[in-house]
Amino acid sequence: MKIYVTGLGVITSIGQGVSENLRSLETLQHGMGSVTLFPTELHVPVSEVKLTDGELKRQLGLPPERTYTRTALLGLVAAQEAVTDAQVDCSSPRVGLISSTSVGGMNRSEEFYKAFRSNSQGGRLREVVGHDCGASTECMAAYLGIKGFTTTVSTACSSGANALILGARLIKHGCLDTVIVGGTDALCRFTMNGFNSLMILDKAHCRPFDESRSGLNLGEGAGYLVLQSEHAMKRTPYAELTGYANINEAYHQTGSSPEGDGPYMAMSQALASAGISPSAVDYINVHGTGTPNNDASEGKAIQRLFADSVPAFSSVKAFIGHTLGASEGIEAVYSVVALQQGLRLPNLNFQTPIAGLGLAPETLFRRGVPTNHVLSNSFGFGGSNSSLLFSSINV
Repeated sequence: MKIYVTGLGVITSIGQGVSENLRSLETLQHGMGSVTLFPTELHVPVSEVKLTDGELKRQLGLPPERTYTRTALLGLVAAQEAVTDAQVDCSSPRVGLISSTSVGGMNRSEEFYKAFRSNSQGGRLREVVGHDCGASTECMAAYLGIKGFTTTVSTACSSGANALILGARLIKHGCLDTVIVGGTDALCRFTMNGFNSLMILDKAHCRPFDESRSGLNLGEGAGYLVLQSEHAMKRTPYAELTGYANINEAYHQTGSSPEGDGPYMAMSQALASAGISPSAVDYINVHGTGTPNNDASEGKAIQRLFADSVPAFSSVKAFIGHTLGASEGIEAVYSVVALQQGLRLPNLNFQTPIAGLGLAPETLFRRGVPTNHVLSNSFGFGGSNSSLLFSSINV
């Protein structure tokens, strides 16, 4: 059974909605800046959505006095856009929601802890109700009116890709006809301090796949797609999800293997599941975090798989930051748009290829490039490596 993409929704630091994000990518407008959402002693660039929680609530028509996590609010904005785009009737029991996140409601829990730490009788318990990763998913399902299958995926930075994979499998096996899939994550102190403890936060604007790269910049946002079987569609699809793979390499708690074994297996098995050869891939949205380990590992894997015919590739993380559990939800949206419109997205801040690899990503925004297959990579902590292949419906 074929799996079609019929709806897209996204919110990031560079815009709300697909059109705003695309315009920022085209005009090379990144979203990096100083932290404004909460006080912190870390002076590093981050990529914040330029809306307060109150503004997000008003936009969604939610009661201002009710407590929502920022993760849930960002997810609601993007998922609503995707559902509207695909013209989905969410009340059908054959419609499901698979949402991914790493942060969950930590930003609210941090507010509770601040009060509780000074007074064990202090703090609003309402602040910690949404701490669990699944709480944001349940909030989204209730808002959208989804009564079918609902679950949450949390596999670090590969979460969004794994949500898509699970959604595709449920449709393929006849369990559902329509699945809203993707991810959402908000910035919080916990993740900033955690990545700082790993010493992989860049104090300057990140430089994916550049020899001078020294770390990543964190970001926040949400991206969702609607996957459907052919008989459930109400509009012409954007693309087909033809291949996917998840490889659990388990090389290291936070790093990929130096030779890129996990990324190589994820990409090669995604292509094998689609029945296409590496030479058929026209563009790769790479994971490209800007850390020394990730980019070297992913670069070696790309060279192993594509040899002397490496297709055009780029990382968008210098635009939107690394949005953790939301990253592949957002980047899958970008990949589908790139496929449908024949785009090549720019890799900001690239100057010098990584020594020993010589790989040069795209640095310009290009339109009208013939494109039939786009590969999108998402590699997480613990060696959870996932790749998705989107294909033109005209192939």
